[in-house]
Amino acid sequence: MAPAALRPLYPVLCMPLHCALPAVHKPMSEHRLHPRHWPTWLLYGLLRALVYLPFAGQRLLGAALGGTLRLLSPRRRRIAKLNVARCLPQLDAQAQRRLVKKHFHALGLSFLETADAYWMPRARLRALVEYSGLEHLQAALALGRGVLLLTAHFTTLEIGGAFIRFQLPRLRAVYRPNRNALFDTLIKQGRERVAERAIPRHAVRDILKSLKDKIPVWYAPDQGYRGAQSAMISFFGHPAPTTTATSRLARASGAPVLPFFAERLPGNRGYRLWIEPMLADFPSHDPIADTERLHRVLEQQILRAPEQYLWSHDRFKIVPRA
Repeated sequence: MAPAALRPLYPVLCMPLHCALPAVHKPMSEHRLHPRHWPTWLLYGLLRALVYLPFAGQRLLGAALGGTLRLLSPRRRRIAKLNVARCLPQLDAQAQRRLVKKHFHALGLSFLETADAYWMPRARLRALVEYSGLEHLQAALALGRGVLLLTAHFTTLEIGGAFIRFQLPRLRAVYRPNRNALFDTLIKQGRERVAERAIPRHAVRDILKSLKDKIPVWYAPDQGYRGAQSAMISFFGHPAPTTTATSRLARASGAPVLPFFAERLPGNRGYRLWIEPMLADFPSHDPIADTERLHRVLEQQILRAPEQYLWSHDRFKIVPRA
């Protein structure tokens, strides 16, 4: 679960500097000053500096960045257009185009929000959020079985993790390692400023151990996935390759599953963190039916603020790479 905006669009940001990602992980200590990593350090330094902008200035800069990303990434623009047309056919063509444009603005904002989640002073960050449904989190924690904190790849993913941590004494996060070794290290270090530990998504034993140790785990399993524990699950009425691991993790750990989502509010009002009730009678004996149920929860949240979902991710795996 790498940062939703940074992972897919990192090559776009680096194009002006002729950056190419290495194909395999290599130890960061051997290559951290290699010229191929200079764009990573530049991006890292810029994000650290932008934390100190006023919040209104961040919003303006993020929207401008998103507009630039829309122009520089025709593949991501095409993916977003196809996803919106497929999932929200009730919108006419003009409304779909507006939504794609707003989505890229939201994507640009997420770069700055990732920096805020990692490095903004906690008191300043805490002042930006209001909560809805804290009683659901308290009820889940009171069970004493750990909590699988289920979220999704909205453009507010990273800052949402920081907001949920304010309500928790301990938290661990599942993430997807990045193939750029230095970038992966910096992401992991940033994520561990929010959660006490970042767990690679393939480390199932570590996830289960955390839950069995009564430590909440932050988990976003909604991206396109083809593997041993995957199935074609309906997403807005269309089959999408999806992991069924959430059902299996819940069954193996006995932990309740608690959905939560961060919504970016209009203007400079900050954010609202929506915490939903624990999923009752979950899991069932059918991981596919359980995953269908999770998609219905996700769809309801997407419709609340559709531009904030990560439409530029190839959820259906239908757009070939150039």
